[in-house]
Amino acid sequence: MSGEPNNADDARERELGELVLGYLGEHPQAMETLDGIAEWWIERRSIRVEIEVLSHVLETLIERGVIEAVGSGPNRRYRVKSPTA
Repeated sequence: MSGEPNNADDARERELGELVLGYLGEHPQAMETLDGIAEWWIERRSIRVEIEVLSHVLETLIERGVIEAVGSGPNRRYRVKSPTA
């Protein structure tokens, strides 16, 4: 039946709530319009979360020996692991 919430809708609403509260936790003085929250708080927070997930994925691939990291810090680069001689 249309119009009834489903588990995916509930999960997305919980995720959005967590993103808003996370942003406010980092910026307790923040105040914004609905459009501003969507653009600045949610979008930027989502990107940051995705970067954290990507970082974890890359570290897992390094541990599995699939890729390797060259350098450190913000200039760290990732590539297919060179075969050993």
